[in-house]
Amino acid sequence: MKQIAQYQDGRIELQEVPMPAPPPGGVLVRTTHSVISVGTEKMKVAQARMNLIQKARARPDQVRKVLDTARNLGWRSALEKVRNRLETPTPLGYSAAGVVVQVDPANTRFRVGDRVACAGAECAFHAEYLGMPDLLVTPVPKGVENWQAAYTTLCSIALHAVRQTGASLGDRVLVMGQGLVGLLVTGLLRASGARVMAVEVLEWKRPYCEAMGAERVVISGRTNLADEVRAWADGFGVDAAVICTATQSNAPIEQAAEALRDRGKLVDVGITKIELPWKLFYEKELEVRFSRSYGPGRYDPAYEWGAQDYPIGYVRWTEQRNFQACLQLVAEGRLDLKAITTRRVPFNSALSVYQELAGDSGRDIGVVLEYPQPDTLEQAAEPIRTVKESVTIHPQPARISAPVHCVDVIGAGNFARTMLLPHLHGRIELGTVVNQTALSANHVKEKFGFSEASTDDTKIFEQKAQRAILIATRHHLHAPLLLKALRAGRHVFVEKPLCLTRDELAQIDKAFASSQGSVQVGFNRRFAPASVELNRLLTEIPGPKTATYRVNPGKLDPSHWYANHAESGGRVLGETCHFLDYFCFLFGSSPVRIVAQTTWPVSGRLAFPDSIAAQVEFSDGSCGQLVYSAEGDPGYPKETLTVFGAGLTAEITNFQQFTVHRGRKAQKFSYTSKGHTEQMNAWVQFLRGEADHPLPYDQAGMSMRLTFAALESIQQASAVEVR
Repeated sequence: MKQIAQYQDGRIELQEVPMPAPPPGGVLVRTTHSVISVGTEKMKVAQARMNLIQKARARPDQVRKVLDTARNLGWRSALEKVRNRLETPTPLGYSAAGVVVQVDPANTRFRVGDRVACAGAECAFHAEYLGMPDLLVTPVPKGVENWQAAYTTLCSIALHAVRQTGASLGDRVLVMGQGLVGLLVTGLLRASGARVMAVEVLEWKRPYCEAMGAERVVISGRTNLADEVRAWADGFGVDAAVICTATQSNAPIEQAAEALRDRGKLVDVGITKIELPWKLFYEKELEVRFSRSYGPGRYDPAYEWGAQDYPIGYVRWTEQRNFQACLQLVAEGRLDLKAITTRRVPFNSALSVYQELAGDSGRDIGVVLEYPQPDTLEQAAEPIRTVKESVTIHPQPARISAPVHCVDVIGAGNFARTMLLPHLHGRIELGTVVNQTALSANHVKEKFGFSEASTDDTKIFEQKAQRAILIATRHHLHAPLLLKALRAGRHVFVEKPLCLTRDELAQIDKAFASSQGSVQVGFNRRFAPASVELNRLLTEIPGPKTATYRVNPGKLDPSHWYANHAESGGRVLGETCHFLDYFCFLFGSSPVRIVAQTTWPVSGRLAFPDSIAAQVEFSDGSCGQLVYSAEGDPGYPKETLTVFGAGLTAEITNFQQFTVHRGRKAQKFSYTSKGHTEQMNAWVQFLRGEADHPLPYDQAGMSMRLTFAALESIQQASAVEVR
């Protein structure tokens, strides 16, 4: 299929990419129309064409992230991450419509052939096919054409802004900026019975403002806005003002504040500079609100990707219900989208539209892309297949007798592209790469030299040849994919954590015992040069040891996928397994029991443990103490390990600095690797039959049992035996 791809050097291409697959509980949609959001996408194109200095000025938040990465991982890793970001193509588009051609078995709302509107910058791309989660798709009612339904996302953005104003019948509302969203706000306010004054800087947009129902149109700079408002609003001022501008000037905010009546309401929906003049806002006691995209549910992965709807008794207007409301207004003829649609362009001609957007002479408002319709939908409508499992019982050798010469990869996000794949590239043949988004899969294929790219992992498990598999997906997919791989007799590298539940671990144990394959978990810190040297020193001294591992990961962004417990298992499971495994490696002894507690109340949006303090007892008398806290200062090192043994104290900071204290002297060493390179190299040697397995499954399994015991200790508020 074809999809539009944008690069950070400004290039925009129409690429041939693999077909997407419907996500769990979702649908596959054949796109018939999508809408170019002229303002937003023009801004993205402009930012992509900036040089690095201009990009840094435009996105200071990203610069801070780079500096944090450099402090914790070194400049080489930070620059590699930046390079990966800059060279990776990103999709464009977030508002589309089409026809359902495939339905995941877990979905009960849709059927093949349903007309639907699709939303979301993470999935509703300018592409011929879309893999959509359930709640970001809504049925198109009779009376609405597909090209109109393609506006649904944009209409919902405007509708949520209108809801934030609280405007009622007869209220006067000022709408600053009459781009596509601003015009839709104007139209929706008019449809609700409000009176609208539209403010715009371009005279040629006046007819569009009037067509959408603006009672009065003010061209900024030609007339005095304050005088216009005074005359129109009987000297009181407007009831509400909606900011739909995209500017670095604070003028729209100041003008809107002047125009508002006492205790009026200002709502921002545009990406604009906002500085609130204290005296004016205080004296009028103005209320300021921001309008977040399509409405409640936006940026909540449990809602958007987990299909966990909000009860209507508590949240009347979710983004899904806003979609439905917008489509109903179009069906009733109360929202005229034809009036703001300036062009309907064949999808294959989309690049010319973007070239025109980059200039300043364009006069487009709404641009609809129309997609070619295939003669047959047999390929797209192919039902989801299940893989037949074939398991052969045989003992697990430390070294394989038949070398493996090819690796398939499932999951190729930024972590895999930065930390794993560079160390496989050129050392072993790379077969098929599978990723959730077709564009990303195609990019990884081209960058690392894979023979094939796909969004469907089925073919990987159907391969007859002996091939290894690397799994670097989100955590909830690790166990299901690993079980498939083991039943297919594959040698597997799976990123940590190995699984999310004890039941999954039991299934993996059983599958491993009867499989011809092997398992290595991505506990990379074991393989770091500083770790190897520390381990060598500890084996030279007698008696038990004590280690304290302090981890300062920073606060978790509630919008990050790690905050979706169903996908990540939470930070305690998804992250601290690393450090608990490290204790097992360091002491070379079996954990006996653990006592753990949270160090911050478990409440709010992150209703599961985010910070933990734990103490682990080992069978040889050694002790591991872990403090994993999101509450520290970000300037402190991310990872600090201190080990005490007979006549020796050693400390590792971020696996870059290693200090050994003994004989009243201190030796300092510097390193650059956290072990990813060394672990990948060791795995390749194993696959070639040149070395034993670098991390036996029983050791990785024990580390996961210790992690599950830590969670149980938190739940039970007592020490838990490791079993």
